[in-house]
Amino acid sequence: MEITSGAVDSRVDERWAPVCEVIARLLSPHAEVVLHDPRSDRIVGIWNPVSGRQVGDPSLLAELDGLRAVDRDTYGPYLKSLPDGRRISSVSAVIRDMSGRAERVLCVNVDRTAFEDAARLLNAFATPIEPRPRVLFERDWTETVNDVIGAHVRERGAATDRLTRADRLQLLGSLDSAGIFSRRGSVPVVARALRVSRSMTYQLLAEARKERAEDADAS
Repeated sequence: MEITSGAVDSRVDERWAPVCEVIARLLSPHAEVVLHDPRSDRIVGIWNPVSGRQVGDPSLLAELDGLRAVDRDTYGPYLKSLPDGRRISSVSAVIRDMSGRAERVLCVNVDRTAFEDAARLLNAFATPIEPRPRVLFERDWTETVNDVIGAHVRERGAATDRLTRADRLQLLGSLDSAGIFSRRGSVPVVARALRVSRSMTYQLLAEARKERAEDADAS
């Protein structure tokens, strides 16, 4: 059998080497896959060794609580750290022979660095650095349209083109109360934002105003 990557010794049989290989390939370059021999407490195979360990190094499997417990063979995800400060997420599986003895321990260690960097980058873009300057936007009524519709869409968790008729009536009522339709050219802007036709916008606006008038009369 040809092992295209990783390092193994003679104690790695043909059953587990391909399993480790494909896991390492799938998660490359972020994951290290390690195969331990709990009887000798040594690493017998390692793929993409991000931790710097080698075949033959001590496994130190005593850190896996309950390794000999038959009723628990999977562990994690749990956090570990590398000497250079990187954090890794790890999962481990105890592989037993026919008699129930721990034959191998398979560990997958994922370097969290790239994912944490990406999370920080996304969070930086998601968090406003400072409040929106009122002096620049106080006359831009289209911002109000975007704010009202955007907040409604986020609250409903539905795309704009999937809003119900009731949703659109509510939105048009809110926009009308905010004075949007007193602005010249507002209907085409709202129609485009709601992804409906101008005629549909006029129709829904009339219905929303009728409902509001009826509610006012009833009160």
